[in-house]
Amino acid sequence: MCGITGWIDFTKVIKHQEHIVSSMTETLKKRGPDDGNVWCGTHALLGHRRLAVIDLVGGKQPMSKQYKNQSFVMVYNGELYNTEELRQELLKRGYTFTTMSDTEVLLTSFIEWREQCIDHLNGIFAFAVWDEQEEVLYAFRDRLGVKPFFYSTKEGVFIFGSEIKSILAHPSTSTQIDWKGLAAILSIGPSRVPGNGVYKGIEELEPGCALKFSKSGLKKWRYWNVQSQKHMHTFDETVEQVRYLVTDSIKRQLVSDVPLCTFLSGGLDSSIITAIAANTYNKEGRTLHTYSIDFEENEQFFEKNEFQTSQDQFWIDKMTDTFKTTHQNITISQQQLVDLLEEAMMTRDLPGMVDIDSSLLVACHIIKDGYTVSLSGECADEVFGGYPWFHQDYNQFPWIRSIDERESFLRKEWQSRLQLKDFMKHAFEEAVKDCPKLDGEEPKEAKQRELFYLNMRYFMQTLLERKDRMSMGASLEVRVPFADHRIVEYAWNIPWEMKNVGNMEKGLLRKAMEGLLPDEVLYRKKNPYPKTYHPQYTKMVQSTLSNLVQRKGSILHELFEKEQLNQLIQSGGASFKVPWFGQLMAGPQLLAYLIQFDRWFENYNIQLVE
Repeated sequence: MCGITGWIDFTKVIKHQEHIVSSMTETLKKRGPDDGNVWCGTHALLGHRRLAVIDLVGGKQPMSKQYKNQSFVMVYNGELYNTEELRQELLKRGYTFTTMSDTEVLLTSFIEWREQCIDHLNGIFAFAVWDEQEEVLYAFRDRLGVKPFFYSTKEGVFIFGSEIKSILAHPSTSTQIDWKGLAAILSIGPSRVPGNGVYKGIEELEPGCALKFSKSGLKKWRYWNVQSQKHMHTFDETVEQVRYLVTDSIKRQLVSDVPLCTFLSGGLDSSIITAIAANTYNKEGRTLHTYSIDFEENEQFFEKNEFQTSQDQFWIDKMTDTFKTTHQNITISQQQLVDLLEEAMMTRDLPGMVDIDSSLLVACHIIKDGYTVSLSGECADEVFGGYPWFHQDYNQFPWIRSIDERESFLRKEWQSRLQLKDFMKHAFEEAVKDCPKLDGEEPKEAKQRELFYLNMRYFMQTLLERKDRMSMGASLEVRVPFADHRIVEYAWNIPWEMKNVGNMEKGLLRKAMEGLLPDEVLYRKKNPYPKTYHPQYTKMVQSTLSNLVQRKGSILHELFEKEQLNQLIQSGGASFKVPWFGQLMAGPQLLAYLIQFDRWFENYNIQLVE
C-alpha cells in the first residue's frame, strides 16, 4: 500500500511551503519505502509515499491527468480488485491510458463519474482528488474502513494523512487530549469511537464516507452502508452464493506484480484463503508460501480456556501437507514482545493491543524479507458470526469487560471527571441507534442484526486498524478478502439460523467450503490469534511497569491510585483471568497497556485539556 498526505489552505498561498508536506509525508516512509513525492499548487499541497505493488514504473504519485481543459491531481492508498473491468469500461467511453496502474484507472474513474465513481469500485482505498480549476478537494474511504484517513480542519484549512503522525507533523496541530479522548482510551480502548481520532481537533473519515472541501467549507456524506431487507434465497442457494463470493474475492486479490504469500493459523478463515490461493498457484505451476506465528516454549505454558481451546500446529501441518505450501513458522521470544511494545504504540500513534500488536509487527518484519504482499483472514468472524458473544445476551459492547474494576484504579477525582461507564454506555447507544432496521423483523433476529452491526462498526475496525498499522509499519501490504463489500452486503441479511447452521460458529461459511478443506480443519472450533502464556512475559511487563511507576512525572501518578496500581503490578493482573478486551487481552496485557499508555504520554508530549 502507500501513505498519503495533504494540506489545503484558502487563507494564503502555500505553493512555496512544500517542505511542510514533505515532512508530513516523511513520517509515512514505512508505508511507502519505494518512492516519495509532493505536488504543489497555489492553495494545495499533496504528498505520497509509495509501496510499489502493481505497475512498478507507471504508478508514481501524486498522479495528474488532464481532461477537456481540466486538471486533476490524486493521491491514493489502496488496491482496486476490478481494475481491468473498469479500464475496459473507460476505454469504451473514449478515455486513454498511459500506464497499467490501478492509480490511473481510479483517477480516470473519478473524472468520468465524479462523486459516483465510488459505486464502481471494488477494493480497499483512501484517496483524495484535487480539482485544480474548481479548487475543490474530494476524499473517499473504502466501505469497510480497511485503509485509514485522518484529517484536521478549521476555517479555510484542511490537513489530512493516512496516519495521525502525519497530521501532527504539520506546525498548526498539537498533541492535545481532552477528557473525552482520555475516557475513550481508558474505557473502550484499544477501540475508538468511529470518526474520532482521540487527539483534540483530529478526526477520522469514517468507513463508507466521503467529503468535499472548498472555499465554501467542509461537506461530508455517507455513500455506503449495509441495507436491511428480507433474505430471499434458500439455504442451498445461500451456500452456493457465499462460496462464489468468497472464492471470487480471494482470486481477485491474488493479482500482484510482486511476491505474495498468506498468513496461516490452521483456523477456518486463513485456511480458506490459503486453500484457494494454493489451488490457483498450483494450476499455474507455482508454490504458495505461508507463514504462521507462535511463541517460545508456548507448548509448555499454553493454557486452554474458553477462547483459546487448542494450539495451532496440528492444523497448520494438515493444511501445508494437503496444499503443498512452503511454510515458515515464525517463533517469537518474550523479549521481542516487550521490546516492540513501544514501537507498536508509535506505529498506531495510540496505545493498542500490546503484545497482540507487537507479535504481529515482528512477524510482518520477517515476512517482508521475502514478500511484499500477504493475504489474511480478518473480518470473517464479524461477517459470519464467529465470536462467542454472538451466542450471549448483551446490553453493552460484549467484548469489553471489567470496566468497574479498571475504573477503580483511577483516583477518585478522575473517576468523577471521566465517567468511564457513562462514556461507554453513550458510545454503545449511538452505535446501536445507527443500525439499519428491518420493519417487522422478529425481536431476536433484530437483536442479532444489532450485534453484527456493533461488530462491524467497532470490533472489526479495531482489528483492521491493527492489521494496517503493524503491516505498514514493516512495509508489508496485507489484503483482507473477507472485507469485500459484496460479501458483507450479502451476509448482512442472511438469517442467524442459517449463519449458525449446526449450532456452530460460522456454520454457513463451513458448509460453503465443504470439499475445499480437510474435515479436521473445516470443523475445528474457533480459535483466535495466538498469544503468549509464558510466565516470563508477565514478569517482564511487571518489571517494566514497576520501573515506569517509580519515575517522577509519569502520567500514571497523576491518574491512578498508587496502592491499587502497585497491587495490580505485584499480582501480574491475576484478577483479570477473563480478557477485559476481546478474547486475548487479560491481566498481563493490562499491564502492557499501561506501559504503552505511559510511553505514549511521554513520547508524544501529550497535553491534557478540558
